[in-house]
Amino acid sequence: MRKYKRVLLKLSGEILAGSEKFGFSYPVINEICQEISEVAKAGIETAIVIGGGNFIRGVQAEEQGMDRVQADQMGMLATVINALALQNALEQLGVQTRVQTAIEMRSVAEPFITRRAIRHLEKGRVLIFAAGTGSPFFSTDTAAALRASEIKSDCLLKATKVNGIYDKDPVKFPDAKFLRKVSFAEALSLQLKVMDAAAFSLCMENKMPIVVFDFRQRGNLSKLLIDGERTGSMVS
Repeated sequence: MRKYKRVLLKLSGEILAGSEKFGFSYPVINEICQEISEVAKAGIETAIVIGGGNFIRGVQAEEQGMDRVQADQMGMLATVINALALQNALEQLGVQTRVQTAIEMRSVAEPFITRRAIRHLEKGRVLIFAAGTGSPFFSTDTAAALRASEIKSDCLLKATKVNGIYDKDPVKFPDAKFLRKVSFAEALSLQLKVMDAAAFSLCMENKMPIVVFDFRQRGNLSKLLIDGERTGSMVS
């Protein structure tokens, strides 16, 4: 049984690169968009927030000596490139889309307007949000929490490389314990790295549940949204 009518999917920029360190893997983008198209064509209103880490990360650029504000602005522009790549792949699959940006660039995409965004979703269009929050020092995780709250999403889906939330990094620590369900307070007190504290706090304030799941396992998105299967971990 389907639990969600409207969802926001948070994708990292790195996921678009596949096994590459930088840029796009077109086969990977097509696979991702195949899954998203199945969900959209099943009638689930779908919005996406995309990161830009396959091109630049503001924090890492700052560590190399770049001004943080300018580095974050470059990162925001990288998310627009990724959003257009997703839009192209989705529309080739017959899915109507719109890209909305937090930084105005009207010849490329629409500016973010809440009511217009909701109307696009009601019409069955996949909505891709780019340029983060439009402000430096805020991650695209925080942008996802913000947009999910603004469009009144039923859930925020955080796509990751692992099958959910652990009490510590399962890649580094073989004894890491899998957490099927945690509260927002626990997520903050344990300093779970799956999302930043600002994103957790915003979701907690707006009672926005977060599902963290493995997006590399093909079919998980459909299992979660269409089949109603329980997969990954939930923060609520």
